[in-house]
Amino acid sequence: MASRCSTAGLGYVAPTEGNGNTCIIDKADTGAVESHRYYLARRTVLEMLRDRGCVIADYELTRSLSEFRLVFGDDPDPDHLRICVPLSSKPSKKILVIFCGPGDINNATAKHMLLNITNKDTLLRIILVLQGKMNIHARALFNECEVKVELFPITELFVNITKHVAAPKHEILTAEQKEQMLKKYELADTQIPYMWVDDAIARYYGLEKKQVVKITYNSNITGSYVTYRCVI
Repeated sequence: MASRCSTAGLGYVAPTEGNGNTCIIDKADTGAVESHRYYLARRTVLEMLRDRGCVIADYELTRSLSEFRLVFGDDPDPDHLRICVPLSSKPSKKILVIFCGPGDINNATAKHMLLNITNKDTLLRIILVLQGKMNIHARALFNECEVKVELFPITELFVNITKHVAAPKHEILTAEQKEQMLKKYELADTQIPYMWVDDAIARYYGLEKKQVVKITYNSNITGSYVTYRCVI
């Protein structure tokens, strides 16, 4: 028996399990766009935090869009999306993630946000997920904060760039691993190819200047090879 609807009048019928049929339109997301945006951005942030060595529960990473909406609603309150998680290597230090609302952030807004962040002495980083613009005065306030503040427009977080099919493997070297590598190849920092500190990969991992990244490429054409980049 035919489905109750067709696609654009073409009579398309999508098969389903069992004896019934359904229209492909039935599978379309009918929820609010805003909740979908928050879902994608928050998932990428959680993946980023785990890649930085934070403690992230598996269920947080596997949560579906429908489950997200059950927890946070179809029109999430940005304050309820906040994340504060410890480093696995140093549980006394945490990274705080604040999802900002759609409005622009000015000097007064920035002051209010900073005043409402408690226990700054336990924070290693603060990550702000922005939907609106931030003026130079607000940026200056965050730059002067005793805790390093990172800014990510929400649109940059809809997709995890490290999971792209063409993305090579990135490994952050410890200070000891870096010294071993320099000694092995008889190199100085200035002789390693560089990566800008505001490069998308450097920002994803929260890298500082002079840190070194080991990059492993796997290609059917060139084969597997390793290179290094020093953040500048």
